[in-house]
Amino acid sequence: MHVETTSLPGLLLIKPRIFHDDRGRFFESFQAKRYAEHGVRENFVQDNISYSKKGTLRGLHYQLQHPQGKLVSVIQGKVFDVAVDIRLGSKTFGQSFGCELSDENHHQLYVPPGFAHGFYVLSDDVCFQYKCTDYYTPNDEYGIAWDDPSLNINWPLHEQPLLSPKDKLYVTLRDTPIEHLPKMEP
Repeated sequence: MHVETTSLPGLLLIKPRIFHDDRGRFFESFQAKRYAEHGVRENFVQDNISYSKKGTLRGLHYQLQHPQGKLVSVIQGKVFDVAVDIRLGSKTFGQSFGCELSDENHHQLYVPPGFAHGFYVLSDDVCFQYKCTDYYTPNDEYGIAWDDPSLNINWPLHEQPLLSPKDKLYVTLRDTPIEHLPKMEP
């Protein structure tokens, strides 16, 4: 496994070692000891899988009182995945990182607590997996507008994305009340 640090502290791009032969391919999608050696030491308590069709954009989501670290990957299909540092006091506050995750490259992104996360579906459909460090808490769900110009996200859109009703209502980072943003952990 190869782990790359990104421009945002704590955000890691993980490239598993893939074994190919005549039958197909194999790789470890998670192994606690190996991931801990690379700084991912959290206890994952919930796995989620979402299915989405082409053009769907989910995000940018986060939880405040029950912050979730996420190890995200694609089981089938391809997405453009994005994480945004929204931790008050962080040197990289408001900065974003985007990359392609697919069933061909098998890359994973570790998104620490305190980041907003989202993705845009590039393939006809996608099966997307999230390993989470805290439980989903519906009344603790927040978000940032996916199209906030201050975030400088270069979404590879070909048309207006498909959004959930709640994702259409999120405001920019600048317009988010300060009490709705996480603080940088010491």
